[in-house]
Amino acid sequence: MDNVSYTDYISGEIIPNPTREELQAVQVFSRMLVEDFDYPKSHIQTKPQFRVKVKPSDVNKSYPVDIAVFNDPKKGDNDLTIIVECKNPDRQEGIEQLQDYLRFSRAELGVWFNGEDARYFRKIEKSDGRIEFDELPNIPKFGQRVEDIGKFKRKDLRAPHNLKSVFSLIRNHLVGNTVGTTRDEMLAQQLINLIFCKIFDEKFTEPNAMVKFRYGFDEDVENVRDRVLSLFDEVKNKYQDILDKTDEITLDANSVAFVVKELQSYCLMKADRDAIADAFEVFISGALKGGQGQFFTPRNIVKLIIKILSPNINEKIIDPACGSGGFLIEALRHVWREIDDEGKRLEWTPEHIESEKQKVASRNFFGIDKDSFLAKVTKAYMTLVGDGTAGILCDDSLEVENNWNDVTRQKIKLGTFDVVVTNPPFGSSIRVEGKEKLQQFELAYKWKKNKTNNNWEKTTINENATPQILFIERCLQLLKDKGRMAIVLPETHYHAPNTGYILDYIRKGKNSILAVIDLPHNTFKPHCNAKTIVIILQKNQRQKNVVMAVAEEMGHDHQGRVLLRSNDLDTKYLKGSVWDDLEVISEEFSTPNRKSNKFTISVPERMIRPDILVPRYYKGKRELTFFSIHKRMAPVTLGDLQNQGIIKAWDGHGSPSSKDKGQGDFPYIRVADIVNWELYRNPTTGVSKEIWEKFTKNKKLPESEDIVFVRRGSYRIGTVAMVSPRDKRVVLTRELLTIRVVKDSNYYNITPFYLLALLSSEFVYKQCAYLTFIDTTLPNIGDRWQELILDIHEDNRERVRIHNMVKNAITKKWEAQDQIDELRKKLPIHT
Repeated sequence: MDNVSYTDYISGEIIPNPTREELQAVQVFSRMLVEDFDYPKSHIQTKPQFRVKVKPSDVNKSYPVDIAVFNDPKKGDNDLTIIVECKNPDRQEGIEQLQDYLRFSRAELGVWFNGEDARYFRKIEKSDGRIEFDELPNIPKFGQRVEDIGKFKRKDLRAPHNLKSVFSLIRNHLVGNTVGTTRDEMLAQQLINLIFCKIFDEKFTEPNAMVKFRYGFDEDVENVRDRVLSLFDEVKNKYQDILDKTDEITLDANSVAFVVKELQSYCLMKADRDAIADAFEVFISGALKGGQGQFFTPRNIVKLIIKILSPNINEKIIDPACGSGGFLIEALRHVWREIDDEGKRLEWTPEHIESEKQKVASRNFFGIDKDSFLAKVTKAYMTLVGDGTAGILCDDSLEVENNWNDVTRQKIKLGTFDVVVTNPPFGSSIRVEGKEKLQQFELAYKWKKNKTNNNWEKTTINENATPQILFIERCLQLLKDKGRMAIVLPETHYHAPNTGYILDYIRKGKNSILAVIDLPHNTFKPHCNAKTIVIILQKNQRQKNVVMAVAEEMGHDHQGRVLLRSNDLDTKYLKGSVWDDLEVISEEFSTPNRKSNKFTISVPERMIRPDILVPRYYKGKRELTFFSIHKRMAPVTLGDLQNQGIIKAWDGHGSPSSKDKGQGDFPYIRVADIVNWELYRNPTTGVSKEIWEKFTKNKKLPESEDIVFVRRGSYRIGTVAMVSPRDKRVVLTRELLTIRVVKDSNYYNITPFYLLALLSSEFVYKQCAYLTFIDTTLPNIGDRWQELILDIHEDNRERVRIHNMVKNAITKKWEAQDQIDELRKKLPIHT
């Protein structure tokens, strides 16, 4: 975060290079004081920090406090009423420091907050001079007394502004303190139950009556829990379609009281729907770790997909693997904005607009998930933002229609939906079982390519069929003619030779590819390493062009941390802002042919290869046209050289087992050993002669002046080295490709040394970036190395000059290595 500045929320001062505590605690709680507790900014001091005494004789007031709250805007020592301590992430040490601040100041109340947990204290001065501290459920709002904490009438509840911080606080506290229930999924279920209690209380309490979902000053936590349990019984009777009679609130009394005290002052029904989405996702994302291939779809991706699909008021929409309901919620918000616009145009009353929203939600929105917990999550989510819970079903979308439960059969009919959107479970270990279930899908069969006519042909049932592939077909089955669908799938399905039948199925008939979005590899990290792509289709409606987009980053890094821009080379983006390309892609989608687009292009459908549907492949090829290179001959590829018999190429030998490495003097060369144009001979991975013979038997051995090219399994794809005379007896990992110039006298004057230089150019490096795809989780250029265009100089004198320079440098290095070997033999050097 070097050289990144932020503005202090209270004072407006610039904070250079802010600390974690400053960003995640001081600034967060400052905003909560103003927006949720109603304290005026004029009564709060953050920058410069207010200072208090370390002891009674401390006239300099040595302790700076993070946030000071006053009962008067003059902010005098006698006006200090609340001290907020945010410095120390260690709870006990931070609380002790806070209590020291309170002892030697006039403040009565103290808050310890580290961005993940919070504690509230009241200072009590005894008649004998002793000072004690009582823990409070919260601090009073501006103008309230401590005794008023928890005494909320329904009409006093306020719309929340910082729900994401509040939910994060609740989750972190429960994980660290709850007795008996610590798993994220169980905690999420408990929070959902409590949220239902909160919503029920808001809906069915009269404005002037006191709410039941409260935790008052000096109230016993067992009383709070008993009141909430009674409320939950009412909830179960009211929401029998969502909750079962067996559902329980199992959290201990302290945990229930903590949740209540954090939520009690808010009216969730008045919350901004985006705020609810942010908050809810904080809690449930921890529960979705992908045990069954379910991974939380980041909301910025959800927003982009829904914007492209653009469902309207009259369209039916379904997510057949709805998970936590993110797509449905965003689609609901999209349609409701349309209703708001329609209502304003026709001058509807607010009541009429709200009524229309509820009708659309209950009539047009559907979701299915076979996981009862996730179905319940989505119902809770839909309840929070409005309605539509009747369309959320717990069932197996891939099951035969007649085997669905009665409610699903009644509400879901194939071929009746205008919009289908989903991120299905994916993972190589997840299988769809049952012959009857598999037989209903074309994509559940094994397919092979007929070498005569180049067509894919169906063979037998694939008992190892994975759900993500079958969901493609199920989504198309759910669509009516001209309906639109979007699905998130691993990248491997869009290019792997053995899954080409999937692309063939997608493009057969009149189905049209509307758009393909290349998502960053960090999208589902840290929970899942899969590289994914979004494809958007229209059923039985042909289109001439396909919009392709490539996002480099989407807001977080591989550890899930917020990713900030670290340079300002492009003046369009602010240094220190969140690096999220999806916002720009969203804007570019409306003008895909604009030359100034950075991430998006329009590709004629006829130009798309039948075996590749990876956007960066097409975007990279287009950008290559504008790449500045030397004046060269007509484009020549490595494949051309191979077809003309100028070069030959073959894969490496394989990978010895761990127990065989380090057992001999025959080098085992890995991807990491291709360094500085040479094969690094790592003594810790050498193998014995027996293992060397085993791996090289019936396989070609490298010869001097062969080129080794990294082709798979690393970000180093495209790195090259030249085999020296001393490297002939090696084992090369299969991730390496050996290229040999077999015809030195050729039209292009291609020599091994000149080819080494060509393959090391920036021109080739840029091509490798768009020719490299992801197989499951590993990068692989496959056979696309043959497409690499070589920057062969038109002037033969330049080719000879480069050949001579490279040959001279490398042969001198080989001679030096030989001299070192001779010295080792002659001198007593320990090796």
